[in-house]
Amino acid sequence: MKYYDDEERSLIESIENGEWVPVGNLQSEIDEAKEIARATRTKDTRINIRLASSDLKALKTKALEEGIPYQTLVSSVLHKYASDKLVNNKKES
Repeated sequence: MKYYDDEERSLIESIENGEWVPVGNLQSEIDEAKEIARATRTKDTRINIRLASSDLKALKTKALEEGIPYQTLVSSVLHKYASDKLVNNKKES
């Protein structure tokens, strides 16, 4: 018999209730994850920057939503910007 904690039971229930949907383009998601991993694995330089506390809070919130450390998110965004791969996905209203 398997024992699950509350989070695991919640995830299992969510899956069984059909609340999960496949990603639109699996290969694109895989490629993006690989690029993020590639960008974050070769960290050979440290930088220090000053940010508005509200910006740092927003970055930490977005990182939490993505399930990654906020430093990894910042590194990924900077890498994408520096390599001209940063895309604005926000819909204009």
